[in-house]
Amino acid sequence: MTSLVKKLDSAAASDKSIKACVVFLSDDPDLEKRLQAFIEKEGIKNVHIGIDNPAGPKGWNIAKDADVTAVFYTKNKVVANHAVAKGGLDAKAVEAIIADISKLK
Repeated sequence: MTSLVKKLDSAAASDKSIKACVVFLSDDPDLEKRLQAFIEKEGIKNVHIGIDNPAGPKGWNIAKDADVTAVFYTKNKVVANHAVAKGGLDAKAVEAIIADISKLK
């Protein structure tokens, strides 16, 4: 996850038209503190990070078996959607997700 967030941060820093947000779906009461420490440690400046309930935002229909879901949209239209199973967020998966940033143009 660190690699993905850092690459999103870099992409958003280099192209101000890119807005990045990472939402963690959890009811862990300590998550906010850990995320704040992560943001400070990694120097994340261009990715907004939030927390929502474990089911995700109403109406988004997040895949229940996905550990990570990445959605890219532009002009209110989804242009890429990646659902990554638990343990599947490796370097190859991160690169595939990041490659779809080009679809935002």
